[in-house]
Amino acid sequence: MESADEWRHMSSAPKDGTRILVTVRPVEQGPADVDVAYWARADQYGIEGWRAADSAPGAVIGYADPELKCWMPLPEANAGEPEAPMPGPYEGDDMELDGSGI
Repeated sequence: MESADEWRHMSSAPKDGTRILVTVRPVEQGPADVDVAYWARADQYGIEGWRAADSAPGAVIGYADPELKCWMPLPEANAGEPEAPMPGPYEGDDMELDGSGI
């Protein structure tokens, strides 16, 4: 079983509306980044796909599948304990996410 704090391949990400951490691939406008995203079904606001609304108040961002590199579950909230740092974006090779490398 995978550890909760390890990056996983996007093909295994939950598509039930659960909020997860994702690594957004680097682009010409900036380096790789981490965002909170969820899978949304098609509705009057857009087609189904990955969306983020937590990082930019008042704005819903839609991500195309190729923009997202990997995911991990949100960390558990631990009341009274020091806040854990936000993980950095996954910097490794895509092949390492599957574990096989073949």
